Amino acid sequence: MNIFFIVVNEFCERFSYYGMRAVLVLYFRYFLKWDDDLATSIYHTFVALCYLTPILGAIVADSWLGKFKTIVYLSIVYTLGQVVMAVSAIHDLTDTDMDGVPNNMVVHVALSMTGLLLIALGTGGIKPCVAAFGGDQFEDHQEKQRSTFFSIFYLSINAGSLLSTIITPILRAQECGIHSQQKCYPLAFGVPAALMVVALIVFISGSSMYTKTAPKGNIMLEVCKCIGFAIHNRFRHRSKKFPKREHWMDWADEKYDKLLVAQVKMVLKVLFLYIPLPMFWTLFDQQGSRWTLQATTMDGDFGITVIQPDQMQTVNPILILIMVPVMDSVIYPLIKKCHLNFTWLGFCSLQYGSTLFLVLVDFSIDILNLVPSRMFVNGFGAALNVSFVGTIEPLDISNYTNIKQGPAEFRITNTGGQSCLYNKQMGFGSSFTFVIPSTFDIQSSNCKQAIQAVEDIKPNTIHMGWQIPQYFLMTSGEVVFSVTGLEFSYSQAPSNMKSVLQAGWLLTVAVGNIIVLIVAEAAQLPDQWAEYILFASLLVLVCIIFGIMSYFYTYTDPAEIEARFALPEYDPEEKKKKKDSIVMEWKDSLKRKVSGSRKRSNSSKGSDKQDNDELKQSRM
Repeated sequence: MNIFFIVVNEFCERFSYYGMRAVLVLYFRYFLKWDDDLATSIYHTFVALCYLTPILGAIVADSWLGKFKTIVYLSIVYTLGQVVMAVSAIHDLTDTDMDGVPNNMVVHVALSMTGLLLIALGTGGIKPCVAAFGGDQFEDHQEKQRSTFFSIFYLSINAGSLLSTIITPILRAQECGIHSQQKCYPLAFGVPAALMVVALIVFISGSSMYTKTAPKGNIMLEVCKCIGFAIHNRFRHRSKKFPKREHWMDWADEKYDKLLVAQVKMVLKVLFLYIPLPMFWTLFDQQGSRWTLQATTMDGDFGITVIQPDQMQTVNPILILIMVPVMDSVIYPLIKKCHLNFTWLGFCSLQYGSTLFLVLVDFSIDILNLVPSRMFVNGFGAALNVSFVGTIEPLDISNYTNIKQGPAEFRITNTGGQSCLYNKQMGFGSSFTFVIPSTFDIQSSNCKQAIQAVEDIKPNTIHMGWQIPQYFLMTSGEVVFSVTGLEFSYSQAPSNMKSVLQAGWLLTVAVGNIIVLIVAEAAQLPDQWAEYILFASLLVLVCIIFGIMSYFYTYTDPAEIEARFALPEYDPEEKKKKKDSIVMEWKDSLKRKVSGSRKRSNSSKGSDKQDNDELKQSRM
């Protein structure tokens, strides 16, 4: 029964996280009014933090608080973050003039950044604890039950993420507000916040039924200390008068057990192979940023329903549920049947090829999306100033100017300072001429209805369905890359350091998102397709490097290596006993030799006396 509380908690937590994350980049873009690059940068900074904090959570749980208290305390932080995030999206909070636009955006930015920081600390901190805490509820002889639990546990993760990416974009598309009706981001963030409250309550409700293990120390800290001592000791003995050692970690032998040093060597060997892996996550996590922003420029009408841009992210979890069993039951057996020698590293290399292809698909879609433009004709009898256009004299026209796709706002102001706000939805590639008639009354409440919009060029109608091949290729890469990569890591990890490699794996996700942040902010590329070309080039380079590294990698058997150190000669106590035994045997042997020598000496004297007597008798 205690497992029920853990599974429900995980479902609600994943719903909360993925639901909030699904609409996050659009919140940045259309509520906070950030441009695409800034929205992408902050989004990936947040995701990177979510994958850096698991290390902190694991250390706190294993060294001080234990898993249960760590989950409870950080879930409270997590819940507060979601609530703050929902509050930050209430436009009426600072909309003093009641026009639907917040008047103090700094407040909203400060609240949202505080909320995201708390969420990153909470979701990352509990990530390494919940699954391990569930595993602790089983005895050693309950292997089958534990396996069933993990299957249900990961099913709850996929179910939570799938449902949230369907539901929260629908909530966001609703209109709500006190003074004016706007896109309902407070509801889109509020429902995940409510689910996180439910997750916390459910988890605490099962407290009396849980098996709670005490903190036993964190192996990651021990590994870091061992590596640090080896580096420090090697630096101290950098002079040529000291003999070299086979491996630089051997400099830790003076302080640490040889078994621990050998295990750290195995971990470092795998971590070195992780170096190229962040490039996969660089592209994978853009599903929630660049791909979602790209979907806003496309037609989401699928006939039976209209898909919101952020709902396209549901394609990934749906494909995962389909492709994992297909890969396990069809693709992998077929490869074996064809006698193709694909190792785990080979499968990881394959994903880079599929990811490279999706970059080309990205490029082809992006380059077809043209920027909308507009022109104003002033038929009014006085000069008017139009925002983003400038002053237009009577009976004059403005030049065509490019604007961002989406809802556009133009404020028309006369020489007396009176103004009228005009709104128009602009599609990609569209072109409009706006005619201000001579009967235009700027003081009228219906002033915007007098303006005539003439569509010169229809907008592009590239369908969102064209993103499905991208999602298919990326999900294929994810299934091949993640599943086989984790299996490879598990097979090459020492028995007590699998959590260290898990932390290293999560770190590659964080680094991948940091790469997106650097490219979006530092590269300053004028066109989106140029960024895709840059990623393609980096991917080719990384693919070559990873192929070379995997070719020269030699597989190890951690169990065999650890078994060697279990032999008596590697046990310090046994070595001492053996040494004492050898010394005692040597002393006994020496005593016997001395005693035997004395006996032979006495025997030799008796024999000489007898020989002399015989000689005398012969002479007589």
